[in-house]
Amino acid sequence: MKSQWNPGHILSYLTDKSIHLKIELWWISKTKFSFVQEGVQEFTKRIQRYYPFDVVTIETNIKDRTPAIIKKKEAEIIASKISAKDYLILLDENGKGYDSVQFAEKLEKWLGTGKQRLVFVVGGAYGFDQSIKEKAQGLLSLSKMTFSHQLIRLLFAEQLYRACTIIRGEKYHNP
Repeated sequence: MKSQWNPGHILSYLTDKSIHLKIELWWISKTKFSFVQEGVQEFTKRIQRYYPFDVVTIETNIKDRTPAIIKKKEAEIIASKISAKDYLILLDENGKGYDSVQFAEKLEKWLGTGKQRLVFVVGGAYGFDQSIKEKAQGLLSLSKMTFSHQLIRLLFAEQLYRACTIIRGEKYHNP
Protein backbone atom coordinates (compact mmCIF):
# COMPACT_ATOMS: atom_id res chain seq x y z
CA MET A 1 0.00 0.00 0.00
CA LYS A 2 1.34 3.42 -0.95
CA SER A 3 1.93 5.99 1.77
CA GLN A 4 -0.63 8.79 1.99
CA TRP A 5 2.11 11.19 3.02
CA ASN A 6 1.67 14.71 1.71
CA PRO A 7 4.99 16.60 1.34
CA GLY A 8 4.87 20.01 2.92
CA HIS A 9 1.96 19.40 5.27
CA ILE A 10 3.94 20.80 8.19
CA LEU A 11 5.70 23.49 6.18
CA SER A 12 4.20 26.15 8.41
CA TYR A 13 5.55 24.28 11.43
CA LEU A 14 9.06 24.19 9.99
CA THR A 15 9.13 27.84 8.96
CA ASP A 16 7.23 29.38 11.89
CA LYS A 17 9.83 31.43 13.76
CA SER A 18 7.75 31.16 16.95
CA ILE A 19 8.64 27.45 17.12
CA HIS A 20 11.77 27.09 19.20
CA LEU A 21 12.72 23.59 18.06
CA LYS A 22 16.38 23.25 17.25
CA ILE A 23 18.03 20.38 15.43
CA GLU A 24 21.55 19.45 16.38
CA LEU A 25 24.04 16.97 14.97
CA TRP A 26 26.56 15.85 17.56
CA TRP A 27 29.67 13.77 17.06
CA ILE A 28 32.53 12.47 19.10
CA SER A 29 35.95 14.05 18.41
CA LYS A 30 37.09 16.50 15.78
CA THR A 31 36.61 15.91 12.08
CA LYS A 32 39.94 14.83 10.61
CA PHE A 33 39.14 15.16 6.91
CA SER A 34 38.85 18.66 5.45
CA PHE A 35 36.48 17.49 2.70
CA VAL A 36 34.06 16.17 5.35
CA GLN A 37 34.26 19.42 7.32
CA GLU A 38 33.70 21.52 4.19
CA GLY A 39 30.76 19.37 3.08
CA VAL A 40 29.11 19.50 6.50
CA GLN A 41 29.54 23.30 6.54
CA GLU A 42 27.84 23.56 3.15
CA PHE A 43 24.89 21.39 4.20
CA THR A 44 24.64 23.21 7.54
CA LYS A 45 24.06 26.48 5.66
CA ARG A 46 21.43 24.80 3.50
CA ILE A 47 19.63 23.16 6.44
CA GLN A 48 19.55 26.47 8.32
CA ARG A 49 17.27 27.85 5.60
CA TYR A 50 14.56 25.59 7.04
CA TYR A 51 15.09 25.67 10.81
CA PRO A 52 17.74 26.28 13.46
CA PHE A 53 20.52 23.73 13.08
CA ASP A 54 23.92 23.35 14.71
CA VAL A 55 26.75 20.88 14.66
CA VAL A 56 28.38 20.07 18.01
CA THR A 57 31.73 18.36 18.48
CA ILE A 58 31.98 16.48 21.76
CA GLU A 59 35.53 16.24 23.02
CA THR A 60 36.14 13.29 25.30
CA ASN A 61 39.85 13.21 26.24
CA ILE A 62 39.55 9.57 27.29
CA LYS A 63 42.97 8.16 28.13
CA ASP A 64 42.00 4.48 28.24
CA ARG A 65 42.13 2.70 24.86
CA THR A 66 39.81 -0.18 25.78
CA PRO A 67 36.77 -0.05 23.42
CA ALA A 68 34.23 -0.95 26.14
CA ILE A 69 35.55 1.77 28.48
CA ILE A 70 35.68 4.32 25.68
CA LYS A 71 32.04 3.61 24.74
CA LYS A 72 30.94 3.83 28.39
CA LYS A 73 32.69 7.16 28.97
CA GLU A 74 31.35 8.58 25.69
CA ALA A 75 27.85 7.49 26.74
CA GLU A 76 28.24 9.26 30.09
CA ILE A 77 29.32 12.48 28.34
CA ILE A 78 26.40 12.33 25.89
CA ALA A 79 23.93 11.58 28.71
CA SER A 80 25.23 14.58 30.69
CA LYS A 81 24.34 16.88 27.77
CA ILE A 82 20.80 15.54 27.21
CA SER A 83 17.73 16.78 29.06
CA ALA A 84 14.08 15.75 29.22
CA LYS A 85 13.41 18.50 26.65
CA ASP A 86 15.48 16.66 24.04
CA TYR A 87 14.56 13.95 21.55
CA LEU A 88 17.65 11.79 21.07
CA ILE A 89 18.34 9.78 17.91
CA LEU A 90 21.56 7.77 17.65
CA LEU A 91 23.05 7.01 14.25
CA ASP A 92 23.83 3.34 14.73
CA GLU A 93 24.56 0.53 12.28
CA ASN A 94 21.89 -1.58 14.01
CA GLY A 95 19.26 1.15 13.84
CA LYS A 96 16.17 1.32 11.64
CA GLY A 97 16.87 2.12 8.01
CA TYR A 98 14.73 4.30 5.76
CA ASP A 99 14.82 5.43 2.20
CA SER A 100 15.00 9.21 1.76
CA VAL A 101 11.24 9.78 1.54
CA GLN A 102 10.60 7.57 4.58
CA PHE A 103 13.28 9.48 6.48
CA ALA A 104 11.56 12.78 5.60
CA GLU A 105 8.28 11.34 6.94
CA LYS A 106 10.03 10.24 10.13
CA LEU A 107 11.71 13.63 10.49
CA GLU A 108 8.30 15.30 10.37
CA LYS A 109 7.10 13.04 13.19
CA TRP A 110 10.17 13.79 15.28
CA LEU A 111 9.71 17.51 14.67
CA GLY A 112 6.18 17.21 16.02
CA THR A 113 7.16 15.69 19.37
CA GLY A 114 6.96 19.00 21.23
CA LYS A 115 10.57 18.73 22.38
CA GLN A 116 12.94 21.71 22.29
CA ARG A 117 15.82 19.92 20.60
CA LEU A 118 16.01 17.07 18.14
CA VAL A 119 19.52 15.68 18.67
CA PHE A 120 21.17 13.27 16.25
CA VAL A 121 24.42 11.73 17.49
CA VAL A 122 27.20 10.06 15.51
CA GLY A 123 29.14 7.89 17.92
CA GLY A 124 32.86 7.38 18.12
CA ALA A 125 34.91 4.73 16.35
CA TYR A 126 33.47 1.92 18.51
CA GLY A 127 29.81 2.91 18.35
CA PHE A 128 27.52 3.38 21.36
CA ASP A 129 27.37 1.83 24.78
CA GLN A 130 24.09 0.08 25.62
CA SER A 131 23.41 2.61 28.41
CA ILE A 132 23.00 5.51 25.95
CA LYS A 133 21.03 3.36 23.51
CA GLU A 134 18.50 2.80 26.31
CA LYS A 135 18.16 6.58 26.83
CA ALA A 136 17.64 7.28 23.12
CA GLN A 137 14.19 7.62 21.56
CA GLY A 138 15.46 5.99 18.38
CA LEU A 139 18.32 4.35 16.52
CA LEU A 140 18.82 5.33 12.88
CA SER A 141 20.92 3.49 10.31
CA LEU A 142 21.87 5.16 7.05
CA SER A 143 22.89 1.91 5.38
CA LYS A 144 23.51 -1.77 5.89
CA MET A 145 27.07 -0.98 4.88
CA THR A 146 29.58 0.19 7.47
CA PHE A 147 30.99 3.72 7.12
CA SER A 148 33.63 5.48 9.19
CA HIS A 149 32.30 7.66 11.98
CA GLN A 150 34.03 10.55 10.19
CA LEU A 151 32.38 10.04 6.79
CA ILE A 152 28.89 9.39 8.17
CA ARG A 153 28.83 13.01 9.39
CA LEU A 154 28.74 14.28 5.83
CA LEU A 155 26.38 11.58 4.59
CA PHE A 156 23.88 12.34 7.34
CA ALA A 157 24.07 16.12 6.82
CA GLU A 158 23.23 15.57 3.15
CA GLN A 159 20.32 13.25 4.00
CA LEU A 160 18.97 15.74 6.53
CA TYR A 161 19.08 18.47 3.90
CA ARG A 162 17.45 16.12 1.38
CA ALA A 163 14.65 15.43 3.90
CA CYS A 164 14.07 19.18 4.25
CA THR A 165 13.65 19.54 0.51
CA ILE A 166 11.33 16.53 0.33
CA ILE A 167 9.15 17.97 3.10
CA ARG A 168 8.99 21.28 1.24
CA GLY A 169 8.30 19.60 -2.09
CA GLU A 170 11.44 21.13 -3.62
CA LYS A 171 13.33 19.68 -6.57
CA TYR A 172 16.59 18.52 -4.93
CA HIS A 173 15.33 14.94 -4.48
CA ASN A 174 14.66 12.95 -7.65
CA PRO A 175 12.26 10.07 -6.85
